[in-house]
Amino acid sequence: MRITGATVLLTGVTGGIGGALAAELAARGAKLIVSGRRADALGPLAERYGAHAVVADLADPADVERLATEAAGTDILVANAALPSSGDLLDYSPEQIDRAFAVNLRAPAMLARLLAPAMVEAGSGHLAFVGSISGKAATRSASLYSGTKFGLRGFALGLRQDLHGSGVGVSIVQPGFVRDVGMFAVTGAKPPAGMRTVSPRQVVAGVVRAVEHDVAEVNVAPLELRLLGAIAGQFPGFAERVQRGGAGDRTLRRLVAAQRDRR
Repeated sequence: MRITGATVLLTGVTGGIGGALAAELAARGAKLIVSGRRADALGPLAERYGAHAVVADLADPADVERLATEAAGTDILVANAALPSSGDLLDYSPEQIDRAFAVNLRAPAMLARLLAPAMVEAGSGHLAFVGSISGKAATRSASLYSGTKFGLRGFALGLRQDLHGSGVGVSIVQPGFVRDVGMFAVTGAKPPAGMRTVSPRQVVAGVVRAVEHDVAEVNVAPLELRLLGAIAGQFPGFAERVQRGGAGDRTLRRLVAAQRDRR
């Protein structure tokens, strides 16, 4: 799928990684439609990249449908918006649980459902979902986040099979700890000892590669984290025992405290 000249809908553009994605997609000649919940942050970004801005709260089903309507003719969907959703499940209200699943899983699935028919009819298009390594390996204090990201991975890979032969590609891009910008970086937390980070530029490159080469799954993480994710996926009980009481506890506590007001 060629990005140059394509109409691209990018959600979550006001987050750090969303901004980096917008810059690269615009530089590659995409016709951008960008979406975010805050008009004050969305407007300047849209102006900078010559994009059409749609203010939408992806937790609201009506807003999701309106966004799809305003983005009619989209050739490429980059579903990047997400809530961090960290912390113990018992600390969440039912409304907060609904919001986490609505933004992280329902909204990307519904946007795909609403935008894909026109792509299939045209015989061309791509649906790229930005997930997380947390969609491959569960950790403590991340049951909701992992639940949404495990679900997003399964949805993307299943939808890819459904659309095989239609001319429409589907990818899941899964970053590890991202430095400088993004939901992990803004907390000020440090990754566990021995765990390296990746740059926003690497995440952007992963999304571009997924779209242009129709790659099913792109894991943007250092080798050690990709190996740990693969082991945890196959042997969750073993991974749980390794994590318990490990160096990651301090990171988790910092993440949960910093992200509490974003539920």
